[in-house]
Amino acid sequence: MNNKKILIIFLGLLILLCSASSVYGDHDYHIEEAFLNLTVQDNGMLHVEETYNYIFIGTFNGITRDIPLKTNESVENLNVTVEGGYAECVKSVEDEYMKLKIYLYSDKAHTQKIHDTRVKVHINYNIPNLITVYKDTVSLQYKIWGEEWETDVGKLTTIINLPGSTGNMYWLNPSQYNLSSSMNGNTITSISTKIPGGEFYELQLLMPTSDFKNATYAKHSDINAKDKIIQIQDNYKNMENLYNTLYLILGVLFIVSPIIPLGIYLKHGREPKINYQGIYEREPPTKDPAAKVNALIQEHASDKPGLKGFEATIMDLINRKVINIEASDKKELILHINTEKIEQVDRQEKHLIQLLNRFAYNNTLNLQEFENQLHIEHNARYFKDQYEAWRGICKTEYLLNIKEYFNNKGKTLSNYFGVVGLILSILVGFMTFGSGLPNARIGFIGCVMLFIISLICLFLPNDIFGQWTKEGKEYNEKWKNFKKFLKDNSLLNEHPPESIVIWNQYLVYATALGVADNVYEAMQMHVPRDSYYDNNLFLFYHYNGMWMMHNAINTGFSTVSGNSGSGLGGVGGGSGGGGGGAF
Repeated sequence: MNNKKILIIFLGLLILLCSASSVYGDHDYHIEEAFLNLTVQDNGMLHVEETYNYIFIGTFNGITRDIPLKTNESVENLNVTVEGGYAECVKSVEDEYMKLKIYLYSDKAHTQKIHDTRVKVHINYNIPNLITVYKDTVSLQYKIWGEEWETDVGKLTTIINLPGSTGNMYWLNPSQYNLSSSMNGNTITSISTKIPGGEFYELQLLMPTSDFKNATYAKHSDINAKDKIIQIQDNYKNMENLYNTLYLILGVLFIVSPIIPLGIYLKHGREPKINYQGIYEREPPTKDPAAKVNALIQEHASDKPGLKGFEATIMDLINRKVINIEASDKKELILHINTEKIEQVDRQEKHLIQLLNRFAYNNTLNLQEFENQLHIEHNARYFKDQYEAWRGICKTEYLLNIKEYFNNKGKTLSNYFGVVGLILSILVGFMTFGSGLPNARIGFIGCVMLFIISLICLFLPNDIFGQWTKEGKEYNEKWKNFKKFLKDNSLLNEHPPESIVIWNQYLVYATALGVADNVYEAMQMHVPRDSYYDNNLFLFYHYNGMWMMHNAINTGFSTVSGNSGSGLGGVGGGSGGGGGGAF
């Protein structure tokens, strides 16, 4: 995909996003402020007066209000009025809810929907059997704002009128929404901060039994409940304080968590000093197999080679004529496995040949058919399993003594930090996200920082937190300088190899080091054309054999990964609440 197409797609998505934002912005509503007046009558009836100040942007049909009803609770004497418009209310009882659908109109004839306006909606009703009379107290546990509201409320003002003026106790939970509250005689007044949609705000009220002489509209329970309710509220408050303190401590610890990987680096990641001062290497520094070089250099001191090491091993087998190349007129590339030379290869190479032979016919592998075979899941799974087994053999053959080259303790510690950090950041992040506790924001910021730092620690190369030995450091520097030489065409042009044998050796190691394209381009400039077709390795690269092999293997990996596979209520358990929306 060229840059022009990418730009067009990006601009299209941007326009679509802006259009969506514009549409949303032209059709929205919110509750600027709400008022709740509760009157507790001495007969046990609760009278509720709700007022919602709606602001509508765009055209709307009306609003909804869902009032939850527990066992034996009901809504009586319901009355709905509005200011700033006209209303028609449709009510029904469904699934333990009194559901109100309030159609709003801008004209008395009910022909024009409301549009870009403010409307004040008043809902008044009585609820019997909600207040509970115990032996030692009378309890009202009521959600003055329910978690089922679709939108936020900017401020909620609540007035509770009580039958008596002495012996009353009240709590408002969660406390983070308390802007102010006071009790004056038989009246409690509270004002909240902004309450997000999906959150509740609850009143727990205790009153003396002497205020209820004839509570025929209340529930009755023959138990002592006052001390238990007070204990529940104390426990909830203590839990709020505990979590608030915990979020602060964890947030601060997570924010300063980069000190830990920094300490790991300072202790285990700094490299020893060596005398080697080379700028580049014109010859391979050692005669090590390409798979080993790939693991230590390209895979950053890993004890196993990667895919480039696998491909470089195939290139080496082609160079040694263990595998021969045939290019057909149909632009097909075919590998012929020379069975007479299999006994001359080492263990990891033999395993690789057997793996390729699994997809060959009479020791002949067509690379196009190879890719088609790896589209089949059981073939792809077999290939991936055997590829991992090949990596394990390479570790056994070449890298069991990797400590001679590299001390991996720092990387191990950073991995532990990364795993633990990810788990903690996700768990605490879920706890703090959306929490209204004051210190939850600090905790969440800390979680984000810890999550990022943990990911970085897990995905950084081994040799950032690990440490080369003196021998390993020199080995690494020499091979990196050889890679630099292979990658720089000007250096290759200035110092080209004297024979095709050396060029081929360069190409094998360049594959392991991820710079094969650079060497191939230089070969085209310096190798005589009449020798192209006598050189298996050049032919393999020239006919896109490396690309075809790489594409086939990635197809297999993608195929595998794509198919893997009336008691005493606690806080928040009160009546009332519910929610609503607009339509």
